[in-house]
Amino acid sequence: MGKILLELDVMMARRHMSLNDLADQVGITNVNLSKIKNNKVNAIRFSTLANICKALECEPGDILKYDPEGEDGE
Repeated sequence: MGKILLELDVMMARRHMSLNDLADQVGITNVNLSKIKNNKVNAIRFSTLANICKALECEPGDILKYDPEGEDGE
């Protein structure tokens, strides 16, 4: 079926941004951002994604990847 993966940790490392700094800039809790970073979410609001991209100066495609072999519930 395929699965969307978030590679937020990769972009954070490229931008030398900590979880705390990014959470502050995006306006969400560290806990929620950690769930996003660790692919523990089933959905993400476009507004949150837009704020993440703004803070990291990137495009959504820089952090969203499609895994054709992945399955939901992994």
